[in-house]
Amino acid sequence: MFDWSINPRIQFAAHQMKLGGVIAYPTEAVWGLGCNPFDEGAVLELLALKQRPVEKGLILIAANIKMFAPFIDHLDDLQRQRLKNTWPGPVTWLVPANDLIPHWISGNFSSVALRVTGHPVAAGLSRAFGGPLVSTSCNTQGMPPATNIHQVRRYFGDELDAITSGQVGQRANPSEIRDLLTGEIVRPG
Repeated sequence: MFDWSINPRIQFAAHQMKLGGVIAYPTEAVWGLGCNPFDEGAVLELLALKQRPVEKGLILIAANIKMFAPFIDHLDDLQRQRLKNTWPGPVTWLVPANDLIPHWISGNFSSVALRVTGHPVAAGLSRAFGGPLVSTSCNTQGMPPATNIHQVRRYFGDELDAITSGQVGQRANPSEIRDLLTGEIVRPG
């Protein structure tokens, strides 16, 4: 299988995120907007582009569960196993947030939304970046998420610092969201 982390457009997008940029990339069902989750300025820029309030919180994706280690070390073995049983894949878990999660990621919540992506481009981008990244649908509030690169360009034109290569996956809907503590499905996938 091709390692997308070595693709020049993926490398460029990862570099732009390291510089504080906002980028677009394909995920399992839609195009996503991403940035460095620990760069407050980049996250606030992404939220301004989307016209999304910081209080709503954001999803973080990663190429593997090890990248989330600092954010899940406080979980018990059963909770960590629940995550491992569904990752990589289209399940986002609401995990109790620890002190390492910035408020501009968790929003008004005491949890953080985490997913290990199974999409080869999104995972390659995470590997090239060297850690988790923000993943939110590529659209402005109230508009349908972009499903192709033409929609990405129509929504954001030259406002993005990079757009990767690749296509969205075969899923019809964005990832399912589940609460780790209750197992409850918060958003069907």
